[in-house]
Amino acid sequence: MKRRRPAGVTSPRAGSKDVSKLDGLFDAYRDKESSEDVIGPEGVEKLCKDLKVDPTDRLVLLLAWKMGAQKMGYFSRAEFKAGLSELGATSVAQLRKALPTLATEVRHPHTLEQFHRFAFCFCLTEPGQKIVDTDTAAQMLGLVLPGAPFVEPFCEFLTEQKDYKKINADQWNNFLRFSREVRADLSNVDDNPAWPVLLDNFVDWQRARMQE
Repeated sequence: MKRRRPAGVTSPRAGSKDVSKLDGLFDAYRDKESSEDVIGPEGVEKLCKDLKVDPTDRLVLLLAWKMGAQKMGYFSRAEFKAGLSELGATSVAQLRKALPTLATEVRHPHTLEQFHRFAFCFCLTEPGQKIVDTDTAAQMLGLVLPGAPFVEPFCEFLTEQKDYKKINADQWNNFLRFSREVRADLSNVDDNPAWPVLLDNFVDWQRARMQE
């Protein structure tokens, strides 16, 4: 799905002055104490302040996704320039104007799947890490799928249950499908007998709550 850029925002062209503008913008937030060419946590916080967006806002996660950021709290120069180039922004004002279009973009089912998968990987902060603790997963789900079916009770379930302290990518990805396919009254949940056990446990938990 082709996303419309906000009026007045143009896409930077390789070799144009826009490229140097992006470098200059990156340098304004770059961690000058780091040996790596990155915007670190303090720079990200400053960028958010200039964008008038809370660092915990969904829009910041969407921006990280658009950049293809590999490490939470950090933007490399290449990530920063690629993301802003795609958004057609070369200034803070243009980026602030473009940010809301990301929320519209992920309304498309396939794009939401990409964003959903990105969010899980974004939580993997250690080399070789393949699982995410349930508290982090619950917080992230609330950002990725605000208002989606079953998100609120599933996040509550994750924080209450004691059988699982961490979840894997398969469980994470299956929840998105679960939220799309299963009716609110759970009447068709057994149409798919291959849900992960974590989701089976959630169904039992939710049914018990519905009977109270």
